[in-house]
Amino acid sequence: MAAPEPLTPPPRRPGHPLGPGDRRTDGTARTQAPGPAPLGAEGGAAAMPARGGLLCAASGLALLLAATATDFWLQHRAPGGAGCQGLWRVCLGGACRPHAGTPALWDAARVLMLLSVLSATAGIALGLSAAASGARRLRLRVAGVTLLLAAFLALLGLALYTAAAVSVFGKDQADWRFSWSYILGWIAVVLVSSAGLFHVCAASKDPTPESSEVAGA
Repeated sequence: MAAPEPLTPPPRRPGHPLGPGDRRTDGTARTQAPGPAPLGAEGGAAAMPARGGLLCAASGLALLLAATATDFWLQHRAPGGAGCQGLWRVCLGGACRPHAGTPALWDAARVLMLLSVLSATAGIALGLSAAASGARRLRLRVAGVTLLLAAFLALLGLALYTAAAVSVFGKDQADWRFSWSYILGWIAVVLVSSAGLFHVCAASKDPTPESSEVAGA
């Protein structure tokens, strides 16, 4: 009489737990190959601050560029009529010319505003590259720190410009006032610093490993 054929376990659907018959011939349990981890609650929680941070950073960078390049930091009355001036030029009666001479504090403000623009640009580039990186958490953190540095540099530049303006025009406060380019700079500080905090928050919630952990894996 022919020997009965051994019973075989029914086919198991992908993702189904191991059954009692899912063992190798040597008795050890079979293990499933690890698949890609789904985007869980932590990944979704990290994506929202990162997107908000990029939006704030782009808006802040646009305002930084507008404030640095335009000539309406100060508006004042002059013998030839109303005039205005920015970091680079002074305008009177529709004619603009470079500053003949400025206080050292204004020169420092120019440098700080330019460094702030460069730092904000680098922070945005790091934030955009985080999506394509295996060590996304590290890049998000570095982007956040870079954006916070950009906000600090702009804040310092605006503070120095304010101190110089008060020192030069302080005796005739009724004849001068800060204008919209100066105000845009302060709004940019708020937006860029918020972008930095958003990126740091996203890095703390992101489940991806640091670069050192990726290298050692």
